[in-house]
Amino acid sequence: MRPLRLAFMGSPDFAVPALRALHAAGHEILAVYTQPPRPAGRGQRELPCPVHREALRLGLSVRHPSRLRHATEEHEAFAALALDAAVVAAYGLILPKPMLDAPARGCLNIHASLLPRWRGASPIQSAILAGDAESGVTIMRMEEGLDTGPMLLEGRLPLGPDITTPALHDALAEMGARLILQALAENPPPRPQPEEGVTYAPKLGKQDGRLSWEGEATALERRVRALNPWPGTFFQHEGQPIRVLEARAEPLGSAPPPGTVLDEAPRIACGEGALRLLRLQRPGRGALDAEPFLRGYPLPRGTVLD
Repeated sequence: MRPLRLAFMGSPDFAVPALRALHAAGHEILAVYTQPPRPAGRGQRELPCPVHREALRLGLSVRHPSRLRHATEEHEAFAALALDAAVVAAYGLILPKPMLDAPARGCLNIHASLLPRWRGASPIQSAILAGDAESGVTIMRMEEGLDTGPMLLEGRLPLGPDITTPALHDALAEMGARLILQALAENPPPRPQPEEGVTYAPKLGKQDGRLSWEGEATALERRVRALNPWPGTFFQHEGQPIRVLEARAEPLGSAPPPGTVLDEAPRIACGEGALRLLRLQRPGRGALDAEPFLRGYPLPRGTVLD
């Protein structure tokens, strides 16, 4: 196939493999759109996002408008590129209709779920939180609705019992890069999304990481695997948040009050089962396995955690 005239629109690490794959395949990437540089670190120096940095390394032109909805000049500049298609992967801005309609083959989104399950902002974490047996990537043609457009291709990936968000993120990012090349090469006919099975993956915040011991231990373990490294999971003890980086659900015969420290492992009683804490972190300290952590910060048996 001839090289296509493309724009690429993405911001985080998830989108980088797709950008690299499109560039390596010889497509003409006329513009890369990313989120604007943000203040970061102690000095609050403005830093470009991962896609911005990769685009500069590849010698590509980068645009980072702060808004698009009423930015007529941006709409006109985008249309003037005379694109065959735009590839979108976790860009972070809603594309208005003039931009959706400008490329000849539309705007193609690399979405990290098996649509229509987990439309929205956090599909990777939501699949793990729900205990889904599989996840995957859908290549869809974008329209004005939230991840409602017709599907072109999908790839499926079984989820093992120990899958974490970083591992699933990386696997789906590589899968998305392969599928977008296939979609551009084959131009498959679009298929409407099924009307049944629609679920939504909300935007996550720090409050979502709070561990409630009233819940089932298996659900709390999934929360730990899903929400680390961000926003992170934690419980409160003596007025400070203790991060839980790794944990394992275990059966529990007796039923002490949820939040009770059962032993030196430490295992914590839950509404059903117990959660063994494997790796923890105090504010301002490094992450530690449970044994060295407890030497410096004991959780005596019988303590009831918040």
